[in-house]
Formats: sequence, C-alpha cells, structure tokens
Amino acid sequence: MKTLVLGLGNSILSDDGVGIRAAHEVANQLSNPQVTVVETSAAGLSLLDSIVGYDKVIIIDAIQTEKGEAGQIYRMGTADFSCTKHFSSPHQINLVTALELGKMLNLAMPQEIVVFAVEAEDITSFSEKCTLEVEKAIPIVVKMVLEELVS
Repeated sequence: MKTLVLGLGNSILSDDGVGIRAAHEVANQLSNPQVTVVETSAAGLSLLDSIVGYDKVIIIDAIQTEKGEAGQIYRMGTADFSCTKHFSSPHQINLVTALELGKMLNLAMPQEIVVFAVEAEDITSFSEKCTLEVEKAIPIVVKMVLEELVS
C-alpha cells in the first residue's frame, strides 16, 4: 500500500508548526520504501497535488477547538471535518471540499485519510518553537503515526 505522511503547518508560527516538526521526526524514524513523508504549508486545493496517487494519507496538523487543551491529540477521519469552516487556512477551501473536488475530477484519490491533530495553544506568534504542552505532544503523535503505519 502506497502511503503518504503529510505534515502541515507553518514552522515559524509557534504551534502551527507541530505537523511539520512531527513529520520530520516520523521521517527520521522510518525506513519503509512504501511510505513517503512530506512537509508542506499548502492547504485546500493545493493539497490535492500532494495526495493524488496514494492509497492512504496520514495528515498531521495543528487544530484549535473551543474546549481542547494544548497538546491534546485527536485521531480523526475526513467525516470529522465536514462541519468545519476551514482546516488550516481561512483563505482556502476546507479539506473535505478539496477531497470531493478531487473525486469529481476523477483523480486517483486516497481510499483512506487519517488526521492526527494536535490542539494548539498559539498559532499566531512568530517562533520556531512550539509551546511547552504542544512540544511534549510531538513524540506522542509521532508514535501514534508510526503505529498507524503498521496497522
């Protein structure tokens, strides 16, 4: 099965870089030629270019919910995002809409998409470091992704 691990975010906006940092760690611990690890700041339609042709995609990104605690990790599928206004950028279409468009265009879309989202505390401050609780979550989400790859 051809799999993509996709770390999303902006590495200079504090916790928004958690997906990129986690994907980097996954790449360092992985030696499977069937798995590609990519880091990107792309969102919306731009994600289609990255995911077309893979059987499974694992996305790692930051998320902010109303009642979440910084560092909390959520494992979700695309159905969990059907009611959101945006996934990682308010200037783009959401993930679900991009996926639906890819299917309508008969692109080779992944059969399975899993999202590991880390509850962010600060996604607006310029910093190349995550906040303490989000930093602590990185090894945990990396372990979860590696386990997902063998399941």
